[in-house]
Amino acid sequence: MSTTATTTASLPRARSSGADFRLLLPAVSAWLVTAVLLPLGPGTELPLFSLAGGAVLVAVLLLARPGLLRRRGAAVALAAVLLSGAAAAIATPLHTADLHRGPLPELARAAEQATPRSPGEPAPAVEVELTVEGDPKVHTSRGGTTGGQTLLTVEAVADRATVLPDGRATRTHTPVTVMVRGPESKPWLRLLPSERLSVEAEVRSAGEGYDTESAALLVVHGPPRRLAPPNLPQRIAGRLREGLRTASDGLPPDARGLLPGLVVGDTSRLPDDLVDAFRATDLVHLVAVSGANLAIVLGVLLGAPGQAGTPERRGVAALLGLSLRTSALLGTGLVLAFVTVCRPEPSVLRAAGTGLIGMLALATGRPRRAVPALAGAVLVLVLWDPFLARSYGFLLSVLATAGLLVLGPHWAESLRARRWPHHLAGALAATAAAQALCAPVTVVLSGHISLVAVPCNLLAELAVAPATLLGFGVLALQPFFPSLARLLAEPAGVPASWLAFVGRRGAELPGGQLSWPGGWFGVITVALVTLAACWAAPLLLPRRTESGRRVRGRRRWARALVTGTLLVVLLAVLLRPPQLARIATGWPPPGWRLAMCDVGQGDMLALSTGVPDSAVVVDTGPDPEAADRCLRELGVTRVPLLMLTHFHADHVEGVPGVLRGRQVGAVEGTVLDDPPGEVARVTAWVAGAAVPLLRAGRGERRSVGAELAWDVVWPDPGAVVDAPGANNASVAMVVSLAGGLRMALLGDLEPPAQSALVGRLGRVDVLKVAHHGSAHQDWDLTGALRPRLALISCGEGNAYGHPSPRTVDRLRALGATVLRTDRAGDIAVTGDSPSTLAVAVHPQPAHATRSGHSSSGRSTRKPRAPPR
Repeated sequence: MSTTATTTASLPRARSSGADFRLLLPAVSAWLVTAVLLPLGPGTELPLFSLAGGAVLVAVLLLARPGLLRRRGAAVALAAVLLSGAAAAIATPLHTADLHRGPLPELARAAEQATPRSPGEPAPAVEVELTVEGDPKVHTSRGGTTGGQTLLTVEAVADRATVLPDGRATRTHTPVTVMVRGPESKPWLRLLPSERLSVEAEVRSAGEGYDTESAALLVVHGPPRRLAPPNLPQRIAGRLREGLRTASDGLPPDARGLLPGLVVGDTSRLPDDLVDAFRATDLVHLVAVSGANLAIVLGVLLGAPGQAGTPERRGVAALLGLSLRTSALLGTGLVLAFVTVCRPEPSVLRAAGTGLIGMLALATGRPRRAVPALAGAVLVLVLWDPFLARSYGFLLSVLATAGLLVLGPHWAESLRARRWPHHLAGALAATAAAQALCAPVTVVLSGHISLVAVPCNLLAELAVAPATLLGFGVLALQPFFPSLARLLAEPAGVPASWLAFVGRRGAELPGGQLSWPGGWFGVITVALVTLAACWAAPLLLPRRTESGRRVRGRRRWARALVTGTLLVVLLAVLLRPPQLARIATGWPPPGWRLAMCDVGQGDMLALSTGVPDSAVVVDTGPDPEAADRCLRELGVTRVPLLMLTHFHADHVEGVPGVLRGRQVGAVEGTVLDDPPGEVARVTAWVAGAAVPLLRAGRGERRSVGAELAWDVVWPDPGAVVDAPGANNASVAMVVSLAGGLRMALLGDLEPPAQSALVGRLGRVDVLKVAHHGSAHQDWDLTGALRPRLALISCGEGNAYGHPSPRTVDRLRALGATVLRTDRAGDIAVTGDSPSTLAVAVHPQPAHATRSGHSSSGRSTRKPRAPPR
């Protein structure tokens, strides 16, 4: 580190601005080399060390004879790049060596290559002594039949491993991820970093877990056996974090989960739908603790950053008359305490690294410069922890900070030159600058661009500082004055609730997210669009002349016309009125009667009631966002009935998306409460929306208006058939339209339940194929139904192999036209009689290329008549 810092002292400064970019190239060099070398396996150390030695020799030669490149600055710059790259080439294999040596990595590799075990064969087990490295993290799965299942993971370092049953023990230092499932995870929730445990676990490949920095995944059953308590700093940090949660218990649900996230990054109680809303509006950074939080902590001690080393400095240190070195020493302690309480997440480490360099500058009396501090922090951090080089969180934190420091001031001055209000110009420039640099990365992560990110962040900015300041007050008061802390939590909950309100309302805008391709193509295109927007913005914002008057004449009116047109287009895209969307996309087709939504690996259908904004919804799929998207595009704002055929996650996890912003008359489900976890989640969602939850049974007949009616034909509690399980408890319906069109919706019924329906349903025109088109079908029933159109809902590349090719072939042999959502996207049935039956498809962006249709259009076809 010291060598690199010394050699960069002679690097040329950027002349175009006051920023100092001399450490930029060394930091980028170390980052790129580390990212490239990180995936390499064992055995590469010797060649890498040889290359690093060669780079050092070349760097020394350049420093000794800078005239080799004719310009001293270029020689010094190249030497700095070579030295930082060499340091990365040495540090990376040394840091990752523990991932490849010892018994646990060997067992993980063997487990990855092993053939599947038979049901009675015991799994290989080890007894491991662990040191906990991070807080337990709870993951709730979505999709499949077991969605909603709770998994808990803990990052740890294995200190000793004993392979069972031979008892061979080995001292080691292996990073691992511990996984615990279901109710067994409760005793693990209160673990703290530095705590030592002993567990008996099954070793699996690290790729099966949630952590890519681990050598193995340890699947544990049962509670941990504690060997040693956490150290004193971690006990204090754990008490502070727990105290903040306790003090915020009386707040509304959103504020209760958000306040600890804003202050210390504790998202354990953040509602899932609020997290989704924050992702949709690019507000998720609010709960990723970073420089803003640290600035508040250091500001109390040192005052404003720009005055910390001047006679005008303020803060507690100035009031106490402390010297600069003493103030810097206390500031260093605060930074370390900040990392301990907020946990060493990537954004926290970035903020801490920058802060520590600032404390060094303060102690030595040097001016504090933000850009060199950021570059220096990046250089040191990627050498200290190479895994940060491939961390999206670290990358986003660095890019956002760079945007604030480099682009933000210039953009703010440009806006102020156009007579924008001082504070508004600064806030807008900072938000837009961070968004511009982070957009290429967020496109890779989310596959969309948020069109509401800038306005939502501007609105959120009003509440971030008061919520965080009051939250830190609650954090400090709770251990000593719990009652006062709870009292202070009430006003802290007000700005926190405002942040949740902004996120939720922004996510509800129909056009708030613009789908975008991923990969390098998406990165390059969004970067080009950003550059084009930066070039065009000054042309649309008229600049005042030196006399203070705007440029007049035709150019002014032309700018006003273009700006007004863009605003109208933007509003149309964001609000996306159904009538306008139908004109632009052709979706939904006029007179649609049934729509099968493309929600991935799951089921969701909508039955039009004949009223433009009303539909009966059958199942909701596994994703609330996909469910909400489908109904928005259909223009559905009223749902007289939401029918849940059964409680598997791929049919009910989207319930919050259907309830969001819509009038729902009732929710009806099957009679079997299985699986219990999903039933409890659905019950809570429905109760929270104040909607009644009913139960469906055979013989029930319902109708909505004069055009839509249906009969429930299953489940039949009195049927003498061996059909256990949630799938065979699916609600099956026969839907009848006023014109005579008949449709059979079979849920996930399997052959035992399907066979009980043979001869009881009659012929149908449209069949929703049971269980996503799996191979398990009763062909006597399908032959009796004789559909003209067979619809299959399944996810692209799903792990179940749905639909079965045999099922598709047999349906076609019966004369049915087969359509599937993984290839067609959304599917709509039009016409209310057999003679007018037609179908239209609406590919989503992921399907547009393969299906041959534009995502903004639709394709209509007529199902063929079955052979007589």
